[in-house]
Amino acid sequence: MKIKDIANLIEAFAPLSLQESYDNAGLIIGDSDALASGALITLDITDDVIDEAIRSGFNLIVAHHPLIFKGLKKIGTKDMIGRLVTKCIKNDIAVYAAHTNLDNIKTGVNRIICDKLGLKEAGILSAKENQLKKLAVFCPEKHAPIVREAIFKAGAGHIGNYDNCSFNTPGSGTFRALEGANPFVGKIDNLHFEDEIRMEFIFPHFHQKAIVAAMLQAHPYEEVAYDIYPLENKFADIGAGMIGELNEPEDTLKFMARLKRTFNPGCIRHTAIIKDHVKKIAVCGGSGSFLIPAAINAGADIFISGDIKYHEFFDADGRIIFADIGHYESEQFTKELLMNLIKKNFSTFAVQISGVNTNPIKYL
Repeated sequence: MKIKDIANLIEAFAPLSLQESYDNAGLIIGDSDALASGALITLDITDDVIDEAIRSGFNLIVAHHPLIFKGLKKIGTKDMIGRLVTKCIKNDIAVYAAHTNLDNIKTGVNRIICDKLGLKEAGILSAKENQLKKLAVFCPEKHAPIVREAIFKAGAGHIGNYDNCSFNTPGSGTFRALEGANPFVGKIDNLHFEDEIRMEFIFPHFHQKAIVAAMLQAHPYEEVAYDIYPLENKFADIGAGMIGELNEPEDTLKFMARLKRTFNPGCIRHTAIIKDHVKKIAVCGGSGSFLIPAAINAGADIFISGDIKYHEFFDADGRIIFADIGHYESEQFTKELLMNLIKKNFSTFAVQISGVNTNPIKYL
């Protein structure tokens, strides 16, 4: 097992292209071709976490929050980041981060929050635009089923709760093979007409490389005619936060008590309890106050997140309940998500959740 095998697994689940522009997800320290002796899963990297990895004989730490977030001009030992980077390098420990790319997928950070709360039919709260593309490819009629199936298997043709979606238009293609060509149909220097199908597929941009490769592999032509278009449609499976519903309305105070038992925050900072019962729940792990307008517009009864500022609490304005359970507390189950992902795919690989509580915030 190499470090890149773990990285490739996580990136297939949460592609790096989905991280925000300010982020620094991916392999931050280490050699991707090095053998991995084991992986320690954590939310943050601290001295205690590195010490735990050393004791466990693990040379890979998989974190949610990147150790190096902003640009470094110097790496010393007097500041915390420099000290931790130096310690990892000295002890030959690789560091990988899955951050906002894991936040922005439907099966990521916010999904596990919804699962812990028992929310049903949870979907993305604020879907992203410019995540989709369209492929149009021209293929001889007899080979269209083979090419179409290869494109589906590579990740195209998913729209909402439907798969194998395509649009197919018959037509006539023309070409003339020149000297040096090896045409599948037609003859050298003769104009050829071929009954073809124009097949169109929608796909997420991060599957483009695999889809094009599969299409070229399955297509019979020596030179394949195809077009790829960017789309402005929103992609419901990619974006920030999630929203779902409880099976039945729940007494608000009882729900808040259950929220505290589940996430174990030192306290819950909240706005006025303006509703006796809640059913529609919006969530965002970490710092989610930028989603306040989306939660209100979606008709959520309560919005659960962390790091809500004093003046942002006024934005509730009697329309919704805010529940700030803390940054660490809202994201803590991300460790469980990452561990389960690795164990499911590499059952014999040594992986464990760190026993260190890295939350820097304490409560009296």
